[in-house]
Amino acid sequence: MLFIMQDPSFSIGVEEEYLLVDRRTRKLASSPPPELFSDCEKALEGRISPEFLRCQIEVGTPVCSTLAEVRDELSHCRRTIAREAASYGLAPIAASTHPFAEWTDQPHTDKERYNEIARSMQVVAKRMVICGMHVHIGIEDEAQRIDLFNQLAYFLPHLLALSTSSPFWRGHRSGLRSYRLAVFNELPRTGLPPSFESYHDYRHTVDILCRAGVIEDASKIWWDLRPSERFPTLEMRITDVCPRLDDAIAIAALFRCLCRMLYRLRRSNQSWRQYSRFLIAENRWQAQRHGTTARLIDFGKNEPCAFSDLTEELIELVRPDAEFFGCEADIEHIRDIAANGTSAEKQLSLAEDASDDSELPRETLNRIVDHLIVETLAGL
Repeated sequence: MLFIMQDPSFSIGVEEEYLLVDRRTRKLASSPPPELFSDCEKALEGRISPEFLRCQIEVGTPVCSTLAEVRDELSHCRRTIAREAASYGLAPIAASTHPFAEWTDQPHTDKERYNEIARSMQVVAKRMVICGMHVHIGIEDEAQRIDLFNQLAYFLPHLLALSTSSPFWRGHRSGLRSYRLAVFNELPRTGLPPSFESYHDYRHTVDILCRAGVIEDASKIWWDLRPSERFPTLEMRITDVCPRLDDAIAIAALFRCLCRMLYRLRRSNQSWRQYSRFLIAENRWQAQRHGTTARLIDFGKNEPCAFSDLTEELIELVRPDAEFFGCEADIEHIRDIAANGTSAEKQLSLAEDASDDSELPRETLNRIVDHLIVETLAGL
């Protein structure tokens, strides 16, 4: 019997998490008025949800077929939250850490799921004053989903490097471009995903934890990339949230194109070479530490390469897929990110007047928050 491979839909959806700040003090809004969330819910009609901490707010697009739809949806969400928050003297920032927030001052949302996380994880969860961006790509066939899942791990450090927006923690330089990952890595079931022989192998592994009572379902697995528990998608989770929407759209476009590129290889009975998670983890660290200034290892050449050179290779690699999706301009934008730096680089440039090991002056930290408020709404 002839088997005909069914093309995935490659539908796309994006989730972003924002921090709410007080426009006067620039501090996190530890206990924003509940009316704000109600106002946003009414205005955004199901696109918004609470997050673990009360100072956070999450948005999610509907299922989209084009990057233009994703852009319109996220623009609408950012503008709407900014408008509603302004009524209460607050503003959203699309950054993965706040420059000087104290995690001990942030109460979590009173919701059973979050109450259970706080009870079971204790301080590890309470330190989670971090935000991310998740991108879902529709891969309806379970076998195809796991096949692409296994191969995509290679590219996760590249996606992280393009997104970094969390260089500060509690008023200090962290020394990392993505300190968010350092915080998130303390949770169980995080980091690079393992590989699986089949979808059955994946489900069997998850079911062991479920039957043991360790987790209720696969939504409590927080790898950098995972098969979604709720949707027939692959969910990319490694990236910081980007203040500039143009950067976020470019990264989402790249992940979507990488999914299709690997699918094209499979249709030709080829696949991306598999490398050990140990080696990929080294690139993950380099991206976390240095962002787009990193020299990631090209495992085919066994040598480190400037990220700008790797960016050019990525653009060429997915060019047919960018043309297929009509997102060539979005993919070309990753060249601009590599050349001009991520949000982390721009934030650090605002703190050049402070020594590496000291707490930054409050006026400098306030200037960074003001910058993030502006960047979150830039170009919408």
